[in-house]
Amino acid sequence: MPLEARKTGYRYGKDAWVFQDISMEVQQGEFVGLWGPSGCGKTSLGRILAGYVEPMTGQVLLDGKPFPNAGACPVQLVFQHPEKAVNPRWRMRRVLKEAAIEDQELLDALGIHENWLDRRPGELSGGELQRFCVARALGTATRYLIADEMTTMLDAITQAQIWHTVINIARQRNLGLLVISHDGDLLERLCDRIVQMPTS
Repeated sequence: MPLEARKTGYRYGKDAWVFQDISMEVQQGEFVGLWGPSGCGKTSLGRILAGYVEPMTGQVLLDGKPFPNAGACPVQLVFQHPEKAVNPRWRMRRVLKEAAIEDQELLDALGIHENWLDRRPGELSGGELQRFCVARALGTATRYLIADEMTTMLDAITQAQIWHTVINIARQRNLGLLVISHDGDLLERLCDRIVQMPTS
């Protein structure tokens, strides 16, 4: 059963609608691109699909039911800015432990060095920190991964390593992957199909 948005709409306060009446779905094992220009609501839709934000209209369903209230969420979201996604006071070992990530093979595949584990987020580069955010999102309960401009801020070599690892793990575990980007070339390379975000 898929992860799906049904007739969802979203706006900030009483402002104009960011989007309305959007329906889309991602099946497990499927790689879907979500494309559109900046400001069209891609990130808002990603946050809604990951359960971070409630849609103003419509609903999000997993296996035909609302998200579970307890336990690790089976839908994980990796943001563009990793420094905003982790507690700046925690050492990275604790960040991973909180998410029950103990898979050394995963850390090795993402190029995470042992000596980074005792550093705080501010002591790591953006690329190093984003590797931890990806690792944290790939816990054993994860069935869908939403990557919102996940590697936009990173150099080409780091981008390639992270995507190579994520695609391999998604294939091994039959994860559904939603890649949100304004980079059409990236989506063409990675995804089975591309959904275009409607613009008003």
